Amino acid sequence: MVEIVLPWPPSVNHYWRTWQGRPRISHEGRQYREAVADLVRKSGHGKLPDAPLAVHIEAWMPDRRKRDLDNALKAPLDALTHAGLWDDDSQIHDLRITRAPVVKGGALKIRVEDRTC
Repeated sequence: MVEIVLPWPPSVNHYWRTWQGRPRISHEGRQYREAVADLVRKSGHGKLPDAPLAVHIEAWMPDRRKRDLDNALKAPLDALTHAGLWDDDSQIHDLRITRAPVVKGGALKIRVEDRTC
């Protein structure tokens, strides 16, 4: 099992930009990916096996505004793939996200388990 706490991700609208008619990850999105990669490196977790995974995310909201929980999924899952925690996020067979209390700045507590058993 892997547990890691990530910073609150940029919104989907801030994560993507269009350049020459094609979607690209924005500067803010690239900064987020690099921050996540740094956290994964510092955590000491190696690459997970190429097997079905279960991912549970606790979304600690940065403020009291209304938010759709599903908007907090794309950036961190892509960033964890980029960081090399798993081969591809298509390995995720069980994905759950739970709203947690407000904490200054927000955070995502992510727990990943092997689902081959």
